[in-house]
Amino acid sequence: MTGIRFGYADSSLGQLHYAECGTGAPVVLLHQTPRSWDEYREVLPLLGVTHRAIAMDTAGFGRSAPPAEHGIEHYAAAVLEFLDALGLNRVSLVGHHTGGVVAIEVAASAPERVDRLVLSSTPWVDAASREARAKRPPIDHVPVSEDGEHLTTLWQRRQGFYPKGRPDLLTRFVRDALVLGDDVEAGHHAVGRYRMEERIGKVSAPALCIGASADPHVFPQLDALSSRLNNAKVVIVEGGMVPLMEEHAEEVVRVIARFLT
Repeated sequence: MTGIRFGYADSSLGQLHYAECGTGAPVVLLHQTPRSWDEYREVLPLLGVTHRAIAMDTAGFGRSAPPAEHGIEHYAAAVLEFLDALGLNRVSLVGHHTGGVVAIEVAASAPERVDRLVLSSTPWVDAASREARAKRPPIDHVPVSEDGEHLTTLWQRRQGFYPKGRPDLLTRFVRDALVLGDDVEAGHHAVGRYRMEERIGKVSAPALCIGASADPHVFPQLDALSSRLNNAKVVIVEGGMVPLMEEHAEEVVRVIARFLT
């Protein structure tokens, strides 16, 4: 983690934790749930070569103070407070999975604050999606057992979405998930309630949609998302899975930096 600096920004919720690298035009990176800034550990030094790359812990995740209520709108409001605390009037946003949903809400609610928008493996959420998500069993919540079997169960649930031979990446996921305890599903539920179809039309920033071809749940939604943005560019990372930012950091950063500049 050479060159990564850490800090806390004050907000009405309490302190919001972040990590950053580099100088120049600011780019704020928003992670998926139930992750933390650590999802961008490999990305930060690379993007920091050309930009001030800032990965914040979403409110209620990592080391950031929790919102009064979990919801995409609440997460986005915390992002705007974070920008105010750091004195950033206008930024580019990068969001992966849930982070992309949060980025859409930030860009919709405060379009004057967002220069460019990068949506990586971001789901399309409409009425049909909300209904399907409401019926879906828990993704990451596993009842705690005295013998520690819940750790194995959590590992196995996510194993198919991670590349073979990279247990280090899955270990990082499990660590972030365990920090949240009973709130581990909060981010998933927040996405499942979001009315994206009512908000995405308010996004005016130029957008780039990145698809990970081996991300089975989200990749099929790439066209549905990109077609509802104004002239969005689309780039596909072949073989990319859920941990796209860690596994394909160099390719992703090349794509992002080209779009931002």
